[in-house]
Amino acid sequence: MTIRVLLADDQALLRSAFRVLVDSEPDMEVVGEASDGAEAVRLARAEAPDVVLMDIRMPGTDGLAATRAISADPALAQVRVVILTTFEVDDYVVQALRAGASGFLGKGSEPEELLNAIRLAADGDALLSPAATKGLIARFLAQGDGDDSRDPARSERLGALTGREREVLVQVAGGHSNDDIAERLEVSPLTVKTHVNRAMAKLGARDRAQLVVIAYESGLVRPRTD
Repeated sequence: MTIRVLLADDQALLRSAFRVLVDSEPDMEVVGEASDGAEAVRLARAEAPDVVLMDIRMPGTDGLAATRAISADPALAQVRVVILTTFEVDDYVVQALRAGASGFLGKGSEPEELLNAIRLAADGDALLSPAATKGLIARFLAQGDGDDSRDPARSERLGALTGREREVLVQVAGGHSNDDIAERLEVSPLTVKTHVNRAMAKLGARDRAQLVVIAYESGLVRPRTD
């Protein structure tokens, strides 16, 4: 199956470079280019891409608003947004995750990292960079409001999870892959995947990135201070 990719960046040179890279892969194709968020939303609705590579800072409608619009549209439920940013720990990135993005990647990443991000997102996985998974997202999620920032509704919904599902969710929030979690909990990767999928269904999460957000906003996992 060919992964359909939409590029959204206000810099034509970057879009051109991304197009050459993506189109060089036998399992991918660029189906559209947008220079601002409004155009990205319009093209997402017209082309129904599998993955949108979204610049977060664009004139007019920015990547954050565009991500929120795409994620809120039931007709685009299968579209995954990967944020491309210069600043991997920017507060806007966390807002984008809350808005429904499947993850983010620094613009300085290697080409193979970008291609891997597209494949991960298309497969329903989250792409969270090493910088993010070491607690930086958690710090931003908890910034400013302390315990009052917890979402009581989400905390209550955690009661629907089994003990093992909660345990797996904690590991997901730590940025660990299914294979890593399987090794840590001494179970099979398939078992981990089953628990992750069930947790997503019970918590109404689009993907693993949303599970990370829910884990911190509900208070299940505490932010690291180091």
